[in-house]
Amino acid sequence: MKLFLSFVLIIFISNCSFDDKTGIWNNDNPNKLKKNDLFAEFKTLSSQSDEFKEIIPLNKNYNPSFLKQKTNISWNDIFYSSTNNSINFNYLGLNNLILKSKKISSHDIMNHKLLNNNIVILATSKGDLIFYSLDNERVINKFNFYQKKFKKIPKKINFITLNDIVYVSDNLGFLYAFDYLSNKIIWAKNYKIPFRSNLKLYKNKLIAANQNNILYFFNKNNGDVLKFIPTEETIVKNQFVNSLSINENYSYFLNTYGSLYSINNKTMKIIWFINLNQSNDLNPSNLFLGNQIVNFNKKIIVTSNKFTYIINKENGVIDFKFNFSSLIKPVANNDNAYLISKNNLLICLNLKSGKILYSYNINEMISNFLKIKKKKAKFKTLVIAGDKINIFLSNSYVLKIDAAGKLTDIVKLPRKIKSFPIFSQNNLIYLDKKNKISVIN
Repeated sequence: MKLFLSFVLIIFISNCSFDDKTGIWNNDNPNKLKKNDLFAEFKTLSSQSDEFKEIIPLNKNYNPSFLKQKTNISWNDIFYSSTNNSINFNYLGLNNLILKSKKISSHDIMNHKLLNNNIVILATSKGDLIFYSLDNERVINKFNFYQKKFKKIPKKINFITLNDIVYVSDNLGFLYAFDYLSNKIIWAKNYKIPFRSNLKLYKNKLIAANQNNILYFFNKNNGDVLKFIPTEETIVKNQFVNSLSINENYSYFLNTYGSLYSINNKTMKIIWFINLNQSNDLNPSNLFLGNQIVNFNKKIIVTSNKFTYIINKENGVIDFKFNFSSLIKPVANNDNAYLISKNNLLICLNLKSGKILYSYNINEMISNFLKIKKKKAKFKTLVIAGDKINIFLSNSYVLKIDAAGKLTDIVKLPRKIKSFPIFSQNNLIYLDKKNKISVIN
């Protein structure tokens, strides 16, 4: 019996150890990652159902490819574009550090950032807006909107920029527009109820939603309400926030109840809606979790707790439903969507046919590439750049995977990554663990 217990103990210790040579499996802060796991609340409230686990090699008859690389110069939306989708960014991938700033702030800085006219725009939990010039390599402006009585309250800020004006909403119910070149407030409103969505701009309209799942269309020139649309409210609040994605004609709004709405941007009227909450208990306290929605060509991509949906933009009909969800926001390119499932599969699916082109276990890919024992990697985000799928790991490694799903390289960034990366002028820009801006070519 003692021999058996000793054997079990050795196996347990062996399986729990990290690879010491590469550090590829290591995690800078495992407790924090566990706490911030998007699906943590769901796991504690529901039993896990069967999900997709199949490894599907790419058929020789298929040859996935990316659209041509484009050089990006701005990042005016936290999710890059109004659709929440991104392009194949032009990126050399030389992995050389060409700029490292001084420490930007001693306060916690948001994961998302903006870039306009080569000025990086950041926001802190204190409510500071910080403007860092890449050309001058220094902070050129710092602004805090909040009066003394709000100073000690942690801020959750959403922002978007256009023509040197930053539009900001927060968890206190404030909404304001700030001209950072003239250093003045254009307008400011207090709508009392915390805002809980990303922001979108459409012509003269600023679009946002609050924690009660009310969708608002504001006049972006003065902050006045043009129209508000009440939707289903949830009593219990969780990590998931309302998600907005727009195109030229319509806004798509996924609320915390799990309902997806299509709204005409001009008339501000509901065109269709559909509920995607798969729980049998559809009550106001029921939790819905998922990622930011992406609209691409004629489709909307929604990943919820357990499922991924491909939805027709015109009528809200579910074209395809898959029994897997995505750990991070999917990316669509050239009629294919790329995502990472909760069981660590890199999945490429065709948005027109609904066929899964391939499905590979990322941990196995890493293990085979480095010829080391397989462990579990922690994923931060997925971006297509330099004709490669770039999977950023939380420990600052980047996996380079081609369109066919083959791992071609693993690189470690010169500085430990903290924020979500953005791309501009063939460079990679991110905030490191010491709140310093790093620019990599």
